[in-house]
Amino acid sequence: MHFSRLSRSRSGSKKWVLPTLVALLLAFLATFIPVGATASAAVPTCSPDATTACVRGTLLDDDSNAVAKVSVTLTPPTGPEETEVTGSTGQWVFSVHEKGQYKVSVDTSTLPKGLKLAVASKTLTVALSSLAPAAFDITGSQTSDGHVVQQSATSLYLLRVWQQFASGLRLGLLIALASIGLSLVYGTTGLSNFAHAEQVTLGGMLGFTFAGVLGLNLIVASVITVILCALTGYLQDKFIWGPLRKRGLGLNQLMIVTIGLSIALEYTYQYFYGGQPVAMTGIIQQNTGPLYMTPISYLSMAIAVVVLVAVGLFLLKTRIGRATRAVSDNRALAAASGIDVDRIIRLVWIISTGLAGLAGVLYSLVQGGMQWSTGLQLLLLMFAAVTLGGLGTAFGALVGSMIIGVVVEMSNLVLSADLKYATALVILILVLLVRPQGILGRRERIG
Repeated sequence: MHFSRLSRSRSGSKKWVLPTLVALLLAFLATFIPVGATASAAVPTCSPDATTACVRGTLLDDDSNAVAKVSVTLTPPTGPEETEVTGSTGQWVFSVHEKGQYKVSVDTSTLPKGLKLAVASKTLTVALSSLAPAAFDITGSQTSDGHVVQQSATSLYLLRVWQQFASGLRLGLLIALASIGLSLVYGTTGLSNFAHAEQVTLGGMLGFTFAGVLGLNLIVASVITVILCALTGYLQDKFIWGPLRKRGLGLNQLMIVTIGLSIALEYTYQYFYGGQPVAMTGIIQQNTGPLYMTPISYLSMAIAVVVLVAVGLFLLKTRIGRATRAVSDNRALAAASGIDVDRIIRLVWIISTGLAGLAGVLYSLVQGGMQWSTGLQLLLLMFAAVTLGGLGTAFGALVGSMIIGVVVEMSNLVLSADLKYATALVILILVLLVRPQGILGRRERIG
């Protein structure tokens, strides 16, 4: 006797819904616990377009305080050098109008006494229509009166731990927006969509097109982007996945199609947008707030929380949401009870790609840009999140995303930043070894 793939959105998991949503809200509010004082001030601006690129950076000490009155020099491939002096925000920016190799140098003689710089100059490859960040590591910290002090190692480490935890919450919320859609598609169709991460990239790229190129208001550009991303989900299911399902193709064949689609989309983005990051806005925001994060980071986290709660209520309280969970539980039984399964699946594709597009917009704003390979970097995190939470469960994807986000960012405390995404692979392997069904999933029987 064969027992088919059972439901992942079980009624038994409902007991996790309220605690999950409450924990999500508390996690967001926790980012407002103060760890230091900051001040508001004007920041330099630069808007990248077809003829302009922005070279930028922020000088911070070990206590995350801005380092002001420091001279930064930009040496272009041709022409004279330019020099900027950091203001009270510690930020500097140059507008350039020629692609090529640019050298950025910090005048160490202008650093406050006691602060040290590991590397005083860097060479960047700059492309037009892009943001080119240059980070400099400064050791030492300042008091409010400008004198330099050396904080204890314990104090600095605890501050760094809290900063990384907050960054993990932010990453987890953005991953959750995309992962819920990925999990819903799997729950209703059984398909592991490897092209789903490219929908996140599409959100960032379209946002750049409407806001960065066409100059639309950020809110208007974001709304249009999400609508268009949702439309791509409708078109995909109508012209690709729906016909292939009716042809009776197996899940392995469909999965191979998603891999091919993912590769095709990646190189399409690279062809049209180039290899450099592109940004929706060239405005450089001041790090502020209790955790020294940009205002757009707090706003993005708030938007993510509101949208995730709305999706949860939609799945639990609305008729269509209950039908979606029924299809995820048992497609045959749902069809026999009068539910239009194909209509529900198409709606799931629309919702999932719309959420992924929103995740791409917010990710681009938070990170300062999006590039063609961003989706590839996020794909492992998304699959690790839905596997950890339980394949096919929307709330499981939320729980898994928050855990993955925090673990990945906290791993920076002991690992190189280049290796932090590898921790998601380790978690994925451990989950499959210890609890294959995930946190909110239920065991399957096959055979």
